[in-house]
Amino acid sequence: MKRIVDWSLDQLTDEQLKIYKEIAEGPRGSVVGPLKVWLNNPKFAASAQELGKYARYESSLPPILSELAIITTGRCWSSHFEWEQHAPLAEKNGIKKEDINKIANAIRPIFKKQKLQVVYDFSAEININKKVSDELYTKSYNLLGQNSIIDIVAICGYYNLISMTINAFGIQAEGTKWPLPEIKNFNNMLP
Repeated sequence: MKRIVDWSLDQLTDEQLKIYKEIAEGPRGSVVGPLKVWLNNPKFAASAQELGKYARYESSLPPILSELAIITTGRCWSSHFEWEQHAPLAEKNGIKKEDINKIANAIRPIFKKQKLQVVYDFSAEININKKVSDELYTKSYNLLGQNSIIDIVAICGYYNLISMTINAFGIQAEGTKWPLPEIKNFNNMLP
């Protein structure tokens, strides 16, 4: 059930329209899903979209790693809209379809590349256990460095906010490009 009524451009205040244009003319190219909800509160929308711009487009992680963190977070939240938006981007950026499908089914993929494994495991642990083990932290630090670990947390945190917005306001997936099965137990995602 949708909980916020859609607005049209002619209903936006000057402040909302300014933020709308910043989003639409930026790398996202459109205002959809949670961004559209946030625009009802323009001061929050401006702040959140700036964080999102960093998390998605400007972090120290290459797109393959950031998209992996994003889909792992989306899966943990059972965020259908987010999954539908980012599973294709994860594939486009180099994550194999069979690994994306494992994540969709809450099964831990085993990656040949250590950086992929560490980003996946870190994202799964922080989302499911709400913390990261000392062993995984040390491994992540040694492989990726401090800034990348901070960026993984920033990406997961931002996409928790996105997923919360999607789930709280009943934002539906726009199609069935990449379905996300209903899962009750996420423990098989953990190392």
